[in-house]
Amino acid sequence: MTDNSTLASRSAVIIGGGPAGLMAAEVLGAAGVRVDLYDGMPSVGRKFLLAGVGGMNITHSEPREPFIARYGSRSREIAALLEDFDSQALREWIHGLGIETFVGSSGRVFPTDMKAAPLLRAWLKRLRESGVVIHTRHRWQGWNADGSLRITTPEGALTVQADVVVLALGGGSWQRLGSDGAWVPLLQERGVEVAALQPANCGFEVAGWSEFFRDKFAGAPVKPVAIRLDDEPARQGEFVITAGGVEGSLIYALSSAVRERINATGSATTHLDLLPNRSQEQIARALAQPRGSKSMANHLRSRLGLDGVRAGLLRELSTADTYNDPARLAAAIKSLPLTVIRPRPLDEAISSAGGVTFAAMDERLMLKALPGVFCAGEMLDWEAPTGGYLLTACFASGRAAGLGALAWLEQRPAD
Repeated sequence: MTDNSTLASRSAVIIGGGPAGLMAAEVLGAAGVRVDLYDGMPSVGRKFLLAGVGGMNITHSEPREPFIARYGSRSREIAALLEDFDSQALREWIHGLGIETFVGSSGRVFPTDMKAAPLLRAWLKRLRESGVVIHTRHRWQGWNADGSLRITTPEGALTVQADVVVLALGGGSWQRLGSDGAWVPLLQERGVEVAALQPANCGFEVAGWSEFFRDKFAGAPVKPVAIRLDDEPARQGEFVITAGGVEGSLIYALSSAVRERINATGSATTHLDLLPNRSQEQIARALAQPRGSKSMANHLRSRLGLDGVRAGLLRELSTADTYNDPARLAAAIKSLPLTVIRPRPLDEAISSAGGVTFAAMDERLMLKALPGVFCAGEMLDWEAPTGGYLLTACFASGRAAGLGALAWLEQRPAD
């Protein structure tokens, strides 16, 4: 293996200052490689810091098998990345920065102070001490004819040469934080296969709420409630009514399946259980009780505690005839169809699906079409739910790309 004194003559460029890029920089810098990291924003880690607003959920503590399953159709590829850097290894790495963690009641893992900024500060300090040089307001614009990197800055254009390059440019969501997907055509022009970027962990639009429902309930949280798609097990939690549809944690949990259904058929119909803690039979018996002079709204409130936005959804999404039959009304309360027709725009999504396909890379995350160029993070073609899974895979892929780049350097003689 090449020693650090030899590697000190080698150079690496990292494009992107999110968790994946910073992790790749750490691996290469710790090995003695001269590392320059470029990011187009005024500071690095902006989306990482935003993810920490309200509590920095860094990873999840659940066992490996269900953890890996969270990555859906890319479970096999992500499992390989997590083989040497799983959620426990990530926690230990954080502890090495002097940041303690704890496991919440949901199994999610947080820094003890719940904040992202102290972690990022400690990490950047360690990176700089290892010799990593960070350049902000430096935007990568592709390659020049001689293979050098073209970078624009407030002072003008730069031409940058490096022995190895790691791209960690993020997906296509939250453009104001730097993830704008502008890299897609730059790679496609070089023959790299890129799956179209799509919103993930996102809200959805309905064909149109009634004006009354929209004006009264837009912004209202719906809870407790359960939701299912087809015959999949129902998930319980909460979501929020928007002016044009629905969003929130319960919706995000189904967003991948719902989005793909819309892609295939033009719409997706989920079913809401407005009273997840009562059986349909219990609801039907309660509704069959005489209501006397009480309105149906008061009957639902007094017998079932169903009022507010949940009662509004029932009225909005069922027919008038349904209210004349307690059995039909009970069935509607337990399985109320909610049809969505499109996801909200990509820039509003928490994360994105699509990106550089795994077929376009080797097992070290090096692009087959561009030897010496590696990719990591959300710009790869995978997705995951919220709950720490997104960040874990970003960290792990950055580390894998850094190790791949290091192996590439070790296998090639210096010029």
